[in-house]
Amino acid sequence: MTSKNVTNFRGVESSSKPPVSDTDRLVDELRRRIVTNQMPPGSRIRENELAEEFNVSRSRVRDAFGILEERGLIERIPNKGAVVMRLEADSFLELFDVREVLEGLMVRLATQNTEPDYWDDLIELFGDDLEKAVAENDFNAYMAAIAEFRQSCIDAAGSGTLRGLLDDIYDRVLSMTRRLMLVPGRASEGFRQHREILQAMRAGDVELAEDLKRNNIRSARQWFLKYNDFLL
Repeated sequence: MTSKNVTNFRGVESSSKPPVSDTDRLVDELRRRIVTNQMPPGSRIRENELAEEFNVSRSRVRDAFGILEERGLIERIPNKGAVVMRLEADSFLELFDVREVLEGLMVRLATQNTEPDYWDDLIELFGDDLEKAVAENDFNAYMAAIAEFRQSCIDAAGSGTLRGLLDDIYDRVLSMTRRLMLVPGRASEGFRQHREILQAMRAGDVELAEDLKRNNIRSARQWFLKYNDFLL
C-alpha cells in the first residue's frame, strides 16, 4: 500500500467518548464530500481507492457504501460500482413537499418547548451583519447561519424521530440548496423569511411560526421550479 494521501482513522480515542468505528468515520467523510459537492452527482466512487486513502479494508468501504445507499446518497450499479445519486426534478419536488410538513412541525415543537430568550442568540445572528453579508453574496455565512438555525430548532423540538428524518433529507438536498442560493434574490428572501420566523418563535406564536416556515419551504420550491434547468 502506498503512502499517498492516507487519512489514518486509527488513533487514541478519548476515554470520555465511545470509540467511533472506521465505518462510521468513513461514512461521515464521504457524506461531507457529497453534500459539499466535492463528489458531485454522478461521480463514480472507487472502492479500492477509498480503502487505500483511508487505510481501511475494502469490507469496511462496502459497509459504508451500504449505509450511504440506505440514506439515498449513492447507488450501487451492477458492473459499474458505486456512484453519487443524481436526483431528478420530480424527486426534489417531492422532498420539498415532505420538508414543508416536517420543518413546519420542527418549528412548532421548538416554539412550544422553549422560553423566549432561547432565540435571542439566533435573532442576533440574523441581524444587520448577516444581512450585509447576504447582500454581498457571502453565501457561506448565510448557509452557516441556516445550519445554526436548524440545529437550534431540532434540539429544541426534542424528537429523535424527527431529527433522523430531517438529517436524511438534508443530506440529499444540501448540495442543491447551495446552488439555489446562487440564484439572484433567493438568499435575500430566505434571510428575511428566517428573521420573521425567529420573531414569531420568540413571541411564542406557534401557529404563525409554523405557517412562516412552511411558506419558506414553499417559496424555495417555487424558485426551484423556475430555475431547475439551471440548477440540475
